[in-house]
Amino acid sequence: MRVGIGYDIHRFIDDKPLMLGGIEIPHIKGLSGHSDGDSLLHAICDAILGAAGMDDIGHQFPDNDDRYAGIASSELLKMVADKINKKGFKVDYVDSVIILEEPKIAPFKDAMKQEIAKILGIGKENVNVKATTQEGVGALGRGEAIAAYAVASLEK
Repeated sequence: MRVGIGYDIHRFIDDKPLMLGGIEIPHIKGLSGHSDGDSLLHAICDAILGAAGMDDIGHQFPDNDDRYAGIASSELLKMVADKINKKGFKVDYVDSVIILEEPKIAPFKDAMKQEIAKILGIGKENVNVKATTQEGVGALGRGEAIAAYAVASLEK
């Protein structure tokens, strides 16, 4: 078994849907990024890549490569799963935490778990999504961005 950790942060911007955990969440702003800016899926990608001993998401899908401009992060996660499968690994479990002030994601956690599990080809019980606030501290606390941490375990 191998374990990896991932982290990602994206600023809020106007005129873009909020994608988080592979689903669209109703909110007045979305997240910046070369892709759709899904901080949670990016953190999960990095956790999986790290567990497989591979370079991070920025190396795998550089922001100066037009092939990835505006791409859905769910597609990036699928590509990550394919890459690690080719190395003989399979995702066993993903645990994650989203750090944000708004919007409240409790009503969407189950859908996120289901979407992540579907993308990775694992059971929903093998995906955990949690959330916390920054208690008003720093850029996250001021509601300027969303960050996420993820841990993934792989089996060979």
